[in-house]
Amino acid sequence: MKKNLFKDKILLITGGTGSFGQAVLEKFLKTDVGEIRIFSRDEKKQEDLRNKFKNDKLRFYIGDVKNRESLRNALKGVDYVFHAAALKQVPSCEFHPSEAVQTNIIGTENVLSVAEDNGVKKVIVLSTDKAVYPINAMGISKAMAEKIMVAKARQSNTIFCATRYGNVMASRGSVIPLFVSQIIKNIPITLTDPKMTRFLMSLEESVELVLFAFENGNKGDIFVQKSDASSVGDLAQALKEIFNRTDLETRIIGTRHGEKLFETLVSREELSHAKDLKKFFRISADNRDMNYSKYESQGSKNIELKFDYTSHDANQLNIEELKTLLLGLNYISDKINA
Repeated sequence: MKKNLFKDKILLITGGTGSFGQAVLEKFLKTDVGEIRIFSRDEKKQEDLRNKFKNDKLRFYIGDVKNRESLRNALKGVDYVFHAAALKQVPSCEFHPSEAVQTNIIGTENVLSVAEDNGVKKVIVLSTDKAVYPINAMGISKAMAEKIMVAKARQSNTIFCATRYGNVMASRGSVIPLFVSQIIKNIPITLTDPKMTRFLMSLEESVELVLFAFENGNKGDIFVQKSDASSVGDLAQALKEIFNRTDLETRIIGTRHGEKLFETLVSREELSHAKDLKKFFRISADNRDMNYSKYESQGSKNIELKFDYTSHDANQLNIEELKTLLLGLNYISDKINA
């Protein structure tokens, strides 16, 4: 990342005390940034972050994306926003869908609207593979957040764009910390379905994707990183081998509320017009207006039909490859050396 990318600029990270927020914060502090504002609801996590970094460039704002007034105060004078605040737990959102609507949909609209009102230059919205062909409340709410971003991008001077992730390994709420905790406690590993597949990204890759979107994003773009995948069963086995606990029992507990057998990062409809950028896909917004009669029809014969980009079809890592990948995570090395 260029050291002067954010020279003297003011950045704001919503949900900045989460796994992504802390990872991207470390990157930003190595630049010539003027100020970084952390906006979140949890004062304890903010205090922990304040004590961890002890950096004069950091400012902390207690607030909730559901509350426009708290956003107005935090966004005054801000140049760029990275919107990571969200409800992310699929089963929790299934039991409390109205909260997913309030935070992920209305909260996103609040962030975008207040950013626009304050003359913010660019906003990057963090989304998820669960927004593609969504079957659960979390995915539906994030899909709507993407739609709101694209709609606002068409008519705003602020550049709004988004990134779409698979599972970020060892982030808060991911399955890896759960498996590691069960292994350390010597209790059976609980698997939903060993054949369930998920895309795998490191925190560093998630930051790289956001920075790529920041440097290359046009209005309404959604960026996706091409990722490897694995089955949940192989992931659990790899962790058992890393911690020398291959004898540990595995219990199949069944798919939880709202879970899919596999995830999709790019739909076939999106792939028909997405631009392949080697490591990433750029899904550009459809910027036609609703007066369709003035546009010449291309006809379905000119559209190249492709399959979805799913975690079943992506490159599947075997157990040895998974072990190499996992051993490269700070979280795993810290647990091994604890």
